[in-house]
Amino acid sequence: MDLLSRLLSLIPVTGRLELRCLFGAPWKIDQAVSGVREIPYHVLLSGHAVLEDENGPPERLTAGDIILFPAGNAHLIHDGSGETAGPETKSRKASLIVFENDGTGEKADFLCGRFLLGAVPDRLLRDHLPGRLVVHSALPEPGDDVEGSAQSIVRTRLKQLIELMREEANDPGPGSEMFVNHLSAALFALTLRFATEGTQPPHGLLALSRRPRLQPAISAMFETPGEPWTLDQLSELCNMSRATFIRQFQEAIGRSASDVLTEVRMTIAGRMLLRTATPVAEIGEAVGYQSNAAFQRVFKRHIGVSPARWRSSGGNLQA
Repeated sequence: MDLLSRLLSLIPVTGRLELRCLFGAPWKIDQAVSGVREIPYHVLLSGHAVLEDENGPPERLTAGDIILFPAGNAHLIHDGSGETAGPETKSRKASLIVFENDGTGEKADFLCGRFLLGAVPDRLLRDHLPGRLVVHSALPEPGDDVEGSAQSIVRTRLKQLIELMREEANDPGPGSEMFVNHLSAALFALTLRFATEGTQPPHGLLALSRRPRLQPAISAMFETPGEPWTLDQLSELCNMSRATFIRQFQEAIGRSASDVLTEVRMTIAGRMLLRTATPVAEIGEAVGYQSNAAFQRVFKRHIGVSPARWRSSGGNLQA
């Protein structure tokens, strides 16, 4: 199983398409901090826009851009004119809420929704994605003219997926709400795949997909987290010296292999606590801790609450 599939199998992600924004300049979308386990997203179907948030300088957006906020931070998207946005009208079309205004400037058309993370520890996903992820699905990049290139194939599929979401939003039929939400969940996975295979270096854990020599270590962490893995053993799996393994891992994602192993173990443990009645100590042992006290200590430090409290809350308590 590839790295992205491993992540999504541990941390299930569903999607919900909720809004369509049809604006003429001047306009703005001003979104507050998102709720726990929510990753807001926007798809710019047509027009241009400017994105502003705390994760970097303002960024120009063009049709086909997909914007995700894995950290759920507040953000502002506007037409860039500097003029005050006018009032909006709100209506409903099937399952979508449609916002429109009377602006006479350049038109912009957005689909907006949320990706919803399952009730499992999500740091393994959130901490390894940028606070703001913008994917330019419509803009060709070097290599796109190479027939059959991975990036070109994903770009084509992404365009097709967005077009299908647009069609269902414009002309809903029986089952459209569920269908569009399933497409929305697929959008999350395909967007991350696109970002991983693009010309820009991927961020965080997904960067390891560009390091095939490190794959045996990653596979071992996910497949047999209960083994008492040491850096020497992991480096041997990759046919590297310990020093080379440590350096390459750190260079790839800015985290140590030991840190990632702990994150994988805590994610698996958190999932087991919610989905099984297995005693806490046995779960700790299953993910590599012979001492229950050690497991309890690491889990609380990593997740923010004790294993017992995490289980009793249904995964809804975090630091």
